[in-house]
Amino acid sequence: MSTDVRAAEALEASSARELLSALRLSSPSLPIGAYAYSQGLEQAAAAGLVHDESSALDWISGLLTHAIARFDVPLLLRLYAAWAHGDVGAARRWARLVIAGRESAELQAEERQLGQSLFRLLADTGLAAGGLEHGDATYLGAFALAASSWGMRPRAAALAYAYAWLEHQTSAAVRIVPLGHAAGQRILSQCLGRVPGVVATGEALSDPEIGAFSPGQALSSALHETQYSRLFRS
Repeated sequence: MSTDVRAAEALEASSARELLSALRLSSPSLPIGAYAYSQGLEQAAAAGLVHDESSALDWISGLLTHAIARFDVPLLLRLYAAWAHGDVGAARRWARLVIAGRESAELQAEERQLGQSLFRLLADTGLAAGGLEHGDATYLGAFALAASSWGMRPRAAALAYAYAWLEHQTSAAVRIVPLGHAAGQRILSQCLGRVPGVVATGEALSDPEIGAFSPGQALSSALHETQYSRLFRS
């Protein structure tokens, strides 16, 4: 077998591992409880802000552009770099910024709970998190650790994260509004085309530029804390 053939086979195997890792990490069946959260969408629906397919698309695509692209993705990439270099101190600093940027008690609780659950899952597979499993645990930090440890490149990790978020938000909209599953797929189709641009935006931001602008979500999430009847934890 020639060197070129062996190199091509090794590259194909590496790409397959990366794809499978991305699918695993972004799967809705990952047992961390993400299905229980709507990130303020339930309150937005109760208030009539999200009431049909068009308004659900506006809500989800708006957060994708103004929050995921400008806050989640750049911080995920910095957490990824910290884990890849074994810099637990940097991972802890970025994790604290993640929590500080979640604008309601429910959003902070969600970030911590999902992070703790994913860190526990990773620990079961033999990955240590350097003491971040508790006070400084975040979902972004755990996601970045898994991606780095499972051989995913930074951009693939960011794409997988954006897809996982989009999948959960669309699923929540289908249940809350409610929408048909075909409507959910149309929302996904509209938003998936924006994901590469979302990741590119996050990659280009400098540290001082990181920050979400999603006041509607912040208010909805805060109001959800006292919502009388609810299905979701946020």
